[in-house]
Amino acid sequence: MKPTLLILAAGMGHRYGGLKQLDGIGPNGETIIDYSVYDAIRTGFGKIVFVIKESIEKEFRELVIGKLKSHIDIDFVLQEIGNVPEGVSVTADRTKPWGTAHAIMMAAGKIDGPFAVINADDFYGRGAYQVLANYYREWTPHRENDYAMVAYEIGKTLSDHGFVSRGICQTNPSLLLEDVVERTHIGRNPSGIFYQDETGKEIALPEQTVVSMNFWGFTPSFFDYLQQGFTAFIQAHAGDSGAEYYIPTAVNELIKKREVTVRVLSCNEKWYGMTYMEDKEIVVAGIRKLIEKGEYPEKLWR
Repeated sequence: MKPTLLILAAGMGHRYGGLKQLDGIGPNGETIIDYSVYDAIRTGFGKIVFVIKESIEKEFRELVIGKLKSHIDIDFVLQEIGNVPEGVSVTADRTKPWGTAHAIMMAAGKIDGPFAVINADDFYGRGAYQVLANYYREWTPHRENDYAMVAYEIGKTLSDHGFVSRGICQTNPSLLLEDVVERTHIGRNPSGIFYQDETGKEIALPEQTVVSMNFWGFTPSFFDYLQQGFTAFIQAHAGDSGAEYYIPTAVNELIKKREVTVRVLSCNEKWYGMTYMEDKEIVVAGIRKLIEKGEYPEKLWR
């Protein structure tokens, strides 16, 4: 069975200053999404599903769906703030989506086999898609609680222009994930890499710390787990206008309960991302180098 690629593209882009999902970084205006879909196609994925917000639906249909639909099966769903469990009251000043785990829940009716999840604004490299596709190539329903994550070293994932969010991981000798905690204030200073804890204290991190870049492999069982987890989350945080239900939070709960296993997969790819507008120049230069090396054609879609 060919896996599906679920692309999370509903982020507001506050730090970046615009819709980075649709910002051109290739020589012919290609977006990071274009390169993600191109890599997915050539590594054996069979379908693409996007999670977007309603306000960009028209533009997304024209600029993304219209361009890609002749190359692979394409679909999309909307991440709506009001899509919460019945009986839960949401604060009126809520303006942002409920987070990445909630975004995945929106796609429950579109996916019936193993699937990968990625961010729309992260460039992961072909090797990341290949190891995930290979992992699920012989998938059968009896592996319904067999998940995966493509890991990166934290030193290769930072921005020079501000803090980033990463899932800090711990693995066992069998390369199964034992713990993942979302940290939202990670950066580099003259002393090295650090994150700020809840009190603002800086905690050092080794350069080779394994982190999640939100490149996950799941099966349809994850949708049921998310529904249960989000119900508990929203009941506790419905009055908090900034609370978000993150994928690492949901995964960690399942690992601790021993409901699932998460295999940590490694690849040697260079990650690029556009957290801030100033990151764009680095991403453009990185793509140009890969084209010059023959990793990608000058023009992706012909």
